[in-house]
This record gives sequence, C-alpha cells and structure tokens, in this order.
Amino acid sequence: MAFLVCVTGRDNSKLMAELRASLPDVDIREWPDAGELAEIEFVLAWNAPESLWQQLPNLKVVQSFGAGVDGITLSALPADVQVCRIVDPALADDMAEYVLGHVLAHKLRLGLYYRQQQQRLWRPKRACAGNRVGILGLGQLGQVAATKLQRNGFEVLGWSRSEKALEGITQFWGQSQLSEFASQCDYVVCLLPLTAQTRGILNKALFEAMPSHGVLINVARGAHLNEIDLLDALDNEQIAAATLDVFASEPLAAEHAFWDHPKITMTPHVAALTSLKTATAQIVANMQAMQKGQPLSHCVDLKLGY
Repeated sequence: MAFLVCVTGRDNSKLMAELRASLPDVDIREWPDAGELAEIEFVLAWNAPESLWQQLPNLKVVQSFGAGVDGITLSALPADVQVCRIVDPALADDMAEYVLGHVLAHKLRLGLYYRQQQQRLWRPKRACAGNRVGILGLGQLGQVAATKLQRNGFEVLGWSRSEKALEGITQFWGQSQLSEFASQCDYVVCLLPLTAQTRGILNKALFEAMPSHGVLINVARGAHLNEIDLLDALDNEQIAAATLDVFASEPLAAEHAFWDHPKITMTPHVAALTSLKTATAQIVANMQAMQKGQPLSHCVDLKLGY
C-alpha cells in the first residue's frame, strides 16, 4: 500500500517532510516518481494530470490539497473512490475578515483617496450609502462571512443553488432568482464552489442586473468570472468597481488588462491561506482512517462537486 503526493506547480519539500514525519511507516511517494501504480491507494492531489486516475486500479481515497476540489478531475474518478477536502477553521475567519475589509474599503472610498493622494488632490466625499452585501454561496465560508458582516452593521442577502434556512439572511436560490438577488445588492461577494453550473456565473447577465453603484468581490475561483464581461461592465459603468483575489491563470500575466484598470483592486490569492500544519493534520487523519476502515472527514459529493 502506498501514498502518492501529486500536487503540481509548487515546492512540496516542507509538505513531504511533514507527511513523512507524521506517517513514518507509510510509503509516501511524490509524482512523477510514483513507482508501481497498483500499490497506490491514497492520493493527495491538486492539478494532477487527468490521465493519472486511469492508472490507479486500487485507488480508494483522493484527498484535495485545498478547500475546494476543482483541482481534481472528479469525472475521471471511479464512483467508489472517496474524495475529501481541507477544512481549516481559521480559513473561514480570515476570509470573512478579507471580505469585510474590502467592503469597507469601497464604502469609505479608500481607493479613491489613495489615488488622490498621489495627485495631491483634496476632495472629500461622504462614504457610499449602500449597506446591502450579497453573498453567492452559503456554505461554511459564506455563513461565517455573513455573520461578520452582520455584526458590523451590514444587511446580508444570500444566494445558493438550493433553498436554505439561515436566520437573518434574505435568501434567494436557483437560477431563476439570481438576477433578482443581484439587483438588490450594493456588493456581490462570490464564495461559491467551482462546478460546471457555477463556472462563468459572474458574467454580463449578472452585471446588468446589479445596480450601477454595485461592487463585485471575487474570492472563490478565477473561473467563476468572465473577464471580458467584467471589463465591459466597468468601462460601460454597469457596475462601479471590483476586487479580485483569484484569477483564471495565476500568477496573472504582466500584460493583463486588470493590472492597470482604475476600477479594479487586485490581491495575489491571499484572502485565506490554509496553514500547512492544519492541512497536514487533516491529511494524516484521513490516511489513518482509511487504513483502519473508519469514516473519513470532509468528504464531497462527486455528483455535486462539493
């Protein structure tokens, strides 16, 4: 039995050291030095090659090295394989703090005053009046963000794939209610999982439904956003501004139009960073649970994708 780490696009030396120290009796391998593939039962994955999954006849568990599972081609996995994700309790608080901070930054016009400072301009204005924050996605991250916003005096609206009962949140659900939701939001925050249904959901139709003073904040996945539609919406004053922490391709290309756009605030995918120790502890716990035939933690529905 072997454990394969297939997390591409990053230096995994610290991760491998943590895993081997925590699982000294387990044969832990790192892609592409996978050895005999029939021996592998547990894979820690992010952006693994799709062709890998067909070569693992005894695969039992795929553990995502992230809060989502969009870095794994779920459709390529056998139906009996369990897929788990990382759930970092601190991550939700960090995300909520980021969302609150950027809502306040737009409300208080801090970007405007920063630009005026560079030009030595003195033009005071009242804070923006809008107080309604709409959250796309009412999972763990969305609910914690909603609570923090409410505690700071904001009215929260929420949209989800299906109906939910959450106290204190004006709720919308399903595709038929998406435009109505967007039309009532001063700020739209995307915290959705990335699925076939949510890919490209931040698009022309949504921006046309939002009020002209509306602000988009995307902290979910870059593939949720139609970039051309956003640029058009900003240039045509359909919406007022956007804060983006995630992008379809990261790091963002130096020639990308987002860098110099006066209505876009960007951060380099830092809204919520999972602790390596927290992630390792959950990975190790699921590995040990698999060995003992016990239930795994934070499993996802392969059909829903979250």
